[in-house]
Amino acid sequence: MRNVIVTGGSRGLGLGIARRLGGVGYRVIAIARRQNDQLDAAVREAGGGDQGSLHFWPFDLAMVEDIANLVKAIRKEFGPIYGLVNNAAVGASGILATMHEGQIERAVRLNTLSPIVLTKYVMRAMMVDGGGGRIVNMSSIVSTTGFSGLSVYGATKASLTGLTRSLAREAGPLGITVNAVAPGFVDTEMTEGLDEVQRVQILRRSPLRRLAEIDDIANAVEFLLGDQAKNITGTVLTVDAGSTA
Repeated sequence: MRNVIVTGGSRGLGLGIARRLGGVGYRVIAIARRQNDQLDAAVREAGGGDQGSLHFWPFDLAMVEDIANLVKAIRKEFGPIYGLVNNAAVGASGILATMHEGQIERAVRLNTLSPIVLTKYVMRAMMVDGGGGRIVNMSSIVSTTGFSGLSVYGATKASLTGLTRSLAREAGPLGITVNAVAPGFVDTEMTEGLDEVQRVQILRRSPLRRLAEIDDIANAVEFLLGDQAKNITGTVLTVDAGSTA
């Protein structure tokens, strides 16, 4: 069974991805600071199936200095790591001119520094095991289109796009693919802060007149992790109901 780490896997988009991957046969290790009722139910549900499985691993990804030990412990518990989905992120919203430096630093640490360091140590494990692997970074259309009040968030997501393209060239000779998924605005807790006017504006931008759904993003991640995407690397797959068309 292939082991896949999904960060931020306790709710919203991360939980949706973890559920999907567990349902199609992966052994999913969902990393989050704490377990909640939704994740607990998903773990029980996956445990009763005959395909994959879902496991909770408590860890605060802001503790960057402990990430090396995290990867070592996961590998010791479950064996070789096949895939990594860098999904965990904090939604830093607000006008840059008035945003507190602490909020900026927290966003950069969790959204940029943490996935880079985690990817570093997961790649090392993949190299030692010699079986190749898959890395999927969760970017955002905001990284290319921009959105007022999301400058810091957009900057952190743009960094993951840059990481994806360059790391694909480094990792390719090792049999590791590196891709990104750029969701549009999705109905999750991350978008609860949008007011009605902003939601109407977003819907109007979509030729389909709707937001993408969590299942749409999970489908894209599943594809990039699978054998059908073995010759796809260094790309960004946009899933936004056509908003950026």
